Amino acid sequence: MAEANVWFITGASRGLGIDIAKSALAAGHCVVATGRDAARVASAVGAHKNLLTLALDVTDPAAGETAVKAAVDRFDRIDVLVNNAGNFYAGFFETLSPGQIKAQMETNFFGPLNVTRAVLPVLRAQRSGQIITVTSTAGFVGGPFTSAYAASKFALEGWMESLRQEVAPFGIKTMAVVPGFFRTELLVEGSSTIWPEVQIEDYAQESASTIAAWKNMNGKQGGDPAKLADALVMISDLGSLPERFVAGADAMDAIERKQAAVQEQIETNRNLSAALSYNS
Repeated sequence: MAEANVWFITGASRGLGIDIAKSALAAGHCVVATGRDAARVASAVGAHKNLLTLALDVTDPAAGETAVKAAVDRFDRIDVLVNNAGNFYAGFFETLSPGQIKAQMETNFFGPLNVTRAVLPVLRAQRSGQIITVTSTAGFVGGPFTSAYAASKFALEGWMESLRQEVAPFGIKTMAVVPGFFRTELLVEGSSTIWPEVQIEDYAQESASTIAAWKNMNGKQGGDPAKLADALVMISDLGSLPERFVAGADAMDAIERKQAAVQEQIETNRNLSAALSYNS
């Protein structure tokens, strides 16, 4: 890849997306920073001669194609796609309406697919490029009150793991970023976090206490998004992307405990499982 690359970043009007854009610019790269409101993106990232800000709703495939064309018109190429845009529909499964769950998947799963589908022809023509997708520890470890969010991030993980093998013959590299809790705007009510619409008495008390806990956590998360952004730019500049970057001590701990638990589950029924073939 060239020394000065062209980064195309979604969700750059707030949170981690802003920090990634600033870090890439500081490293000497060109940046296409996108969000639903281009003016808000420009205000958040700040003026820079190597910055192009564009409006992009990732749930709109046509908007993705328009933004990619504008990026190529300005910079002639795209080297690094960062699928960062996302939100959090928080709630127990039964308390999230079908519409909320569909909306969660549209933004967190189909959104990255839409943008990647628009960018891939550019990367294939170049026979080079990187696709970096921000998933979550919740893409490995499910938990109460995160059923829709975890489903969207688990889906991203499976897609990225498969996509990596599909695009490798064209010189395209991929990496899933698996963060723990970082002090972004993900838990900001009405911005990135949406509470459940369905009221069910059996869940009422636990819902109230969980919502209070999530609200209290906002602004106190242990991870520094600026440091994560710098790490992503550093890894990208090295050129050889790992399949995953598990980001944060809490993420590493949670995933290691999950892997140990899965191994224990395998061992519990190893003989029974091994005896299920026709020849057993």
